[in-house]
Amino acid sequence: FARTFYEKRDVEAAFKAHVVPDYIQHNPGIADGRQAAIDALKPMFSSSGARFDVKRIVVDGQYAVIHLFGRGDPNTPGAAVADIYRLKNGKIVEHWDILQPMPERSANPHPMF
Repeated sequence: FARTFYEKRDVEAAFKAHVVPDYIQHNPGIADGRQAAIDALKPMFSSSGARFDVKRIVVDGQYAVIHLFGRGDPNTPGAAVADIYRLKNGKIVEHWDILQPMPERSANPHPMF
């Protein structure tokens, strides 16, 4: 899922292969369901300047967290993102996300990643 979705930016293929149709979405800007996620994410991931760099993947039982740098629009600084997925029978059934905008300056030499 991570390679197809974040690296190849093939939203439709990633979701159709790895996400159940009645997927539960906790992002308030996207409706429940696999197709709603595809429709919402495909334009951003299709942008020629989009960038999604996975920094780490953590798995704990039925949960997987993907921590990444994401930027759908190259004219923005992007954000640190933590996508949290709940899995059941090898498929993604639920999603939460946490986004932290990239700052202009940092009080330390190792922000975000």
